[in-house]
Amino acid sequence: MVEEKAEAPVEETAADEKVDAPKAEAKKEEKTVETTAEADTDFDWDSLEEGRDAYSKKERGSLENLYNDTLNTVTEKEVLEGTVISLTKREVVVDIGYKSDGIVSLNEFRYNPELKVGDKVDVYIESLEDKKGQMILSHKKARATRSWERVNESLENDEIIKGYIKCRTKGGMIVDVFGIEAFLPGSQIDVKPIRDYDIYVGKSMEFKVVKINHEYRNVVVSHKALIEAELEQQKKEIIAKLEKGQVLEGTVKNVTSYGVFMDLGGVDGLIHITDLSWGRISHPSEIVELDQKLNVVILDFDDDKKRIALGLKQLTPHPWDNLDSELKVGDKVKGKVVVIADYGAFVEIAPGVEGLIHVSEMSWSQHLRSAQDFLSVGDEVEAAILTLDRDERKMSLGIKQLKEDPWSKIDTEYAVGSKHAAKVRNFTNFGVFVEITEGVDGLIHISDLSWTKKIKHPSEFTAIGEEIEVVVLDIDKDNRRLSLGHKQLEENPWDVFETIFTADSIHEGTVVELLDKGAVIALPYGVEGFATPRHLVKEDGTSVKQDEKLDFKVIEFNKSAKRIIVSHSRIFEDVKRAAEGEQRKAQKGNTKRAMKSVSENVEKTTLGDVSDLAALKKQMEKDEKKDK
Repeated sequence: MVEEKAEAPVEETAADEKVDAPKAEAKKEEKTVETTAEADTDFDWDSLEEGRDAYSKKERGSLENLYNDTLNTVTEKEVLEGTVISLTKREVVVDIGYKSDGIVSLNEFRYNPELKVGDKVDVYIESLEDKKGQMILSHKKARATRSWERVNESLENDEIIKGYIKCRTKGGMIVDVFGIEAFLPGSQIDVKPIRDYDIYVGKSMEFKVVKINHEYRNVVVSHKALIEAELEQQKKEIIAKLEKGQVLEGTVKNVTSYGVFMDLGGVDGLIHITDLSWGRISHPSEIVELDQKLNVVILDFDDDKKRIALGLKQLTPHPWDNLDSELKVGDKVKGKVVVIADYGAFVEIAPGVEGLIHVSEMSWSQHLRSAQDFLSVGDEVEAAILTLDRDERKMSLGIKQLKEDPWSKIDTEYAVGSKHAAKVRNFTNFGVFVEITEGVDGLIHISDLSWTKKIKHPSEFTAIGEEIEVVVLDIDKDNRRLSLGHKQLEENPWDVFETIFTADSIHEGTVVELLDKGAVIALPYGVEGFATPRHLVKEDGTSVKQDEKLDFKVIEFNKSAKRIIVSHSRIFEDVKRAAEGEQRKAQKGNTKRAMKSVSENVEKTTLGDVSDLAALKKQMEKDEKKDK
């Protein structure tokens, strides 16, 4: 305060006059008391000069009370109304009726450049006395506190308040209400959808406080609430007159993916997308546009008449009623695919008139696939009418009927014994399903795939989608099935194998698979044989190994069963057995020759010779036993 007096003595003088105003009043009152006292007794000037108290304790107490009553009793953190008594470049001096004046930063009044001495302002007491003995006030905090109290009062009393729209934000606007930033949702600006928020920025409007979050000190306001109250009565009058079938004029209020909202003069109704046009549409915007005026018919409403269903297409005749009366089953029609699903496609042959082509009527093929494999939305197609029900307004169509049924000439074009190229469609454990041409399917049994290979599953022989040569073995016209074969394209090699793999013939083979019951042996010409464990022992006593190449002897050939049994052990066993037989045969011949010689000379022998021959015979018998 001392510094401010040095900078602006004129202002401080005025300020001093203002600050001392309460004191002047007190002195005035004091003089009044003195005058009254003088009327009763003379003033004691001698006591005043000597410094003695001229008043009794009672009188002085009365005067102090009279003076204190002229001052306000204030506390910190309190909001009071004060009077501006002085303005400087940086501060505002405010009198709140206390024994000293308070200081407020001039920055807190930037919103009010017209502030002047004598204006009433709200202040918040931050401190009754700082280090310099000065009382510190805040106008900003006082405004915030007052504003928050005012906003709460507005919500409690359902008051209409004024606010200033400062700017846009996500989902709505920011509104200044009593100095507080409140949120105005886009849906609460007006009863009609707002397409341009910017036109509201900078405007002052009336609002109602609809929600306060005390924890986060958030305020939500609404302008729509004011309008709705006015429209409610008007709405009741309109709804009371509504009837089903009534035709009204309305304005397109909003367009969504599922329908159109119409303003019927204060009451909203919905035209569902299916009630906009007899034909199929992808989006309502194909038919209507915003703010367009249309005549609509009331289809239905609930008991409270709050939800109103409207129709637009109902104002025009149904297309089925205008369908050519000469059209009949078997006729050909053209149209465009408008909807497609796995089970079929809907074709629009005229606006609002559709027929269904089931996937089974798209091809003569027995392999039912998805309709997307044949058609796409937007395709122009020609089809035959299969069924036509004008009462139910239903029609079924077919495409395959425009082509000749391939089974009508099956006996000539796919006769038994004819050869064809087919496409593999599916596998089973017992065979392969193939398609020769569209609508002509057949089965190749697993036993008819190969003359030589033992196939456990068809996937070992071919793959789905591959082409395979086939020959027709049999025709089942009733079930539209062909029995096909692949191995029949070649002569039966087992007729030749019968002459090659004769019993006891020896062939080189490779052990391709070892099993518990034996081994599979790959023989020449792509033929496989089988050997039991007993026949897999080598000459050195060990067993054969995987992928080992050895000689094998055929011990059994079965043409009908296409089975060849071979043995490796039998080769060296038969050789050994043959050698032993030759040895025994030679020994037997030697014995016979010796006995013959003895017989011829028996008559010529002497007694000593007989003894020698007996000994020789005994020795020969002994040797023969040893050989055995």
